[in-house]
Amino acid sequence: MKKKILFIGGSVNQTTQMLQIAGHLGEYERFFSPFYDDGVLGFAARSGLLEFSIMGKRRAERTMELYHDHDVEIDVGGRLHAYDLVVTGTDLVVPRNIRGRRIVLVQEGMTEPETLLYHLACSARWVPRWIAGTAATGLSRQYVRFCVASEGYRELFIGKGVDRDTIEVTSIPNFDDCERYLDNDFEHRDYVLVCTSDNRETFIYENRRKNIEKYLRLADGRQLIFKLHPNERVVRAKGEIERFSPGSLVYAEGRTEEMIANCSMMIAQYSSTIFVGSALNKVVHCSLDPHVLKALTPLQNKSAARRIADVCRQVLEA
Repeated sequence: MKKKILFIGGSVNQTTQMLQIAGHLGEYERFFSPFYDDGVLGFAARSGLLEFSIMGKRRAERTMELYHDHDVEIDVGGRLHAYDLVVTGTDLVVPRNIRGRRIVLVQEGMTEPETLLYHLACSARWVPRWIAGTAATGLSRQYVRFCVASEGYRELFIGKGVDRDTIEVTSIPNFDDCERYLDNDFEHRDYVLVCTSDNRETFIYENRRKNIEKYLRLADGRQLIFKLHPNERVVRAKGEIERFSPGSLVYAEGRTEEMIANCSMMIAQYSSTIFVGSALNKVVHCSLDPHVLKALTPLQNKSAARRIADVCRQVLEA
């Protein structure tokens, strides 16, 4: 019998990464699930209380659309089989029914800063990792291998306490070939691009007016284009931008990577989009020192999905 693999999606980025990795593992039976939890968080998600997270109903519906578009076998919640391997894009929450299974963890993208909540989660066992956000990625230690974006991230995770022997530097799908975004038909060129955050939707304070005023100073008279975060409240965000930065263009849809490819400068906070700007040698204003950003930028090897699939194969056949 063929061995069985469960791929767990989540955000659009996580889900598309899982689909790409699975495409290189055709010799196995492959099943797919939206992100889930079979404990208290799962109940909260089903009750509509976690719409700001990847367990929210809206994110799950989008994940299912992607699965149906790719005509893959779906197993919501991983209930159908005792899987030989599970591949997931986060270990902030590890469902009970996959604990003890062989797990390959794949870095999704940018990790958040180490706040007080991160240090609290690290020091107190009763504090759940998810409260620290993606800063706590890798700290479950419930995986066999952890595939990361770059040597810089390898050192970052080791510094957090991740076992160096579990880490494989593979780069990550969606960010391993940023040059491909240069060939696009986005109508604008040589502008300053602002990729906004969903801080307020995830209960993090942000003074949007103050930030817009800062963006205007950095633009120094150049055209500003705002690309809204997919999880952001569009009507509110557009109203703020029209009020404090009249004349700026606002996009709620469209390929962010292509917008980055055509800009002369990009501005973001803690967003994986800055990897694209860095890889394309754009001027990037973000929360990271430029040297740190370069060290963390995913390897441009154009083969991350295949390399991660090779890691999965090694784990399965060990």
